[in-house]
Amino acid sequence: MNTLRNNKLGLFIPITLAVIISVSCGYFAGSRLSRKHPLYFGNKIDAILSIIDQQYVDTVNIRQLIETAATNLVNELDPHSRLISVEELQSVTDNLEGSFSGIGVSFTTPSDTILITSVISGGPAEKVGILPFDRIITIDDSTFAGKNITDTQIMRTLRGAKNTRVKLGIRRGNSPELIYFEVTRGDVPNYSIDVSYALGEIGYIRVNSFARTTYNEFITALAKLRNEGCNSYIVDLRGNRGGYLDVAIRMANEFLPSSRLIVYMEGNAYKRQNFYADGNGSFQQAPFVVLVDELSGSASEVFAGTIQDNDRGLIIGRRTYGKGLVQNSIQLDDGSELRLTVARYYTPSGRCIQKLYEMGKSEEYDQDLNIRYRHGEFYIADSIKMDESLKFTTLNGRMVYGGGGIMPDLFIPLDTSNITSYYDAVINSGALYQFVLEYSERNHPKLSAYKSYEDLYAYLKQQPLVEEFTDYAEAKGIRKRPTLIRISWDMMETAIHAYIVRNFFDSAGFYPIFQKDDTTILQALRVLRDGTWKPDVS
Repeated sequence: MNTLRNNKLGLFIPITLAVIISVSCGYFAGSRLSRKHPLYFGNKIDAILSIIDQQYVDTVNIRQLIETAATNLVNELDPHSRLISVEELQSVTDNLEGSFSGIGVSFTTPSDTILITSVISGGPAEKVGILPFDRIITIDDSTFAGKNITDTQIMRTLRGAKNTRVKLGIRRGNSPELIYFEVTRGDVPNYSIDVSYALGEIGYIRVNSFARTTYNEFITALAKLRNEGCNSYIVDLRGNRGGYLDVAIRMANEFLPSSRLIVYMEGNAYKRQNFYADGNGSFQQAPFVVLVDELSGSASEVFAGTIQDNDRGLIIGRRTYGKGLVQNSIQLDDGSELRLTVARYYTPSGRCIQKLYEMGKSEEYDQDLNIRYRHGEFYIADSIKMDESLKFTTLNGRMVYGGGGIMPDLFIPLDTSNITSYYDAVINSGALYQFVLEYSERNHPKLSAYKSYEDLYAYLKQQPLVEEFTDYAEAKGIRKRPTLIRISWDMMETAIHAYIVRNFFDSAGFYPIFQKDDTTILQALRVLRDGTWKPDVS
């Protein structure tokens, strides 16, 4: 029996979907090109490339042809096998490694300039005196402004090898003169726990990915909440597309008794491997629930699936994404990486997490969420047609279904009751976020004086911010619609308050405000407080 402790696979589960690049292939036959070449399995592509290199009418970039052919070869497999170029690999890996080397700021680009929205405490930028709402005008004496500068270009320039230096020209306030800072790049933490906070006696933890550092962050958050008097917990995996399998297993282990099956994997050339709880979890008896939605995938589904199949707690939300393919990372000689599907995940009851797909048809696969949306799945639980041939039972005999993804025990429809065309307009145009940035920058001395997010929030609630914002939006060309504004008033007010607070207290202040009316969280609080969090097995 494989236990948790001796099965740290380190398998990588990418959190992004494969991008498909289609290439047309044509054939030309002629007597003058009938020379024989060995075309047996394994070197047919080499033979064709050799012919092209020697005989093609024009000079071609053989290296680029190889890259394109290899990419399309992998794309003919399942939707999650992927060939990652050398140039792309670092940024893809940074998302799950727990840290990267940079200067330690968050930024946005309103009016085509780089506006620093937050500075990481103790990070390289803070150490030299860079402040929130400073504007970066030059980087290494090159001007960075204008519509052609992308966020990706900015990040690549600000990030770099540890202990290297970057020179920044900063405009502070309304001063016409630039202030120059030389920043030595260093390790910048990349947190995967967005926030953890107490809701009375209930602890809430939002996990955005399963990265290298997630387990330690998770245990630290649980311990902090328990020390604050929490005795039950909400683990929020909504929007969490996955990450490292071993991290999800270790997190689930904290809630399960010894010898409980957590997950197993099996593939054509991959012998079945089981993962069991080791009995050393610190929260085996604590009431808790898991929140999921249609973007919860991969490792999130492993976590939710084992909790559901072991009847350990309720799963609340909407059906998960359905990504249950296991990738193994294989380094290639040129520095690129092949992430090849080698097995499938199965929950303890035997359900395959992976939804259906056709080989080489990733474009259709990627439309699955749009299809679910059009069929009403996000709004009505009964719109989901379960396959009666894929019935499974949990540890205590409850009926669950396979066929892709994890179906929640308590369905929460997507709430659009207060969303209007006016609300869509101010959000999609960026007007609301732009208003928040300008308000925060204009009132920075006053707002930054508050010592807690609660005090700042109390002050903001006394201000006529929605009225100010709708005037601002109208000046930007978005016509006032009084009836629609009234319908969306509370949503806009909450968003304005939360985003302003985030500029001064980061996620610790943002989420408690932004999520105060979240129907999924409110349902989780209800079942934990009334004792119905335990799955009904009667």
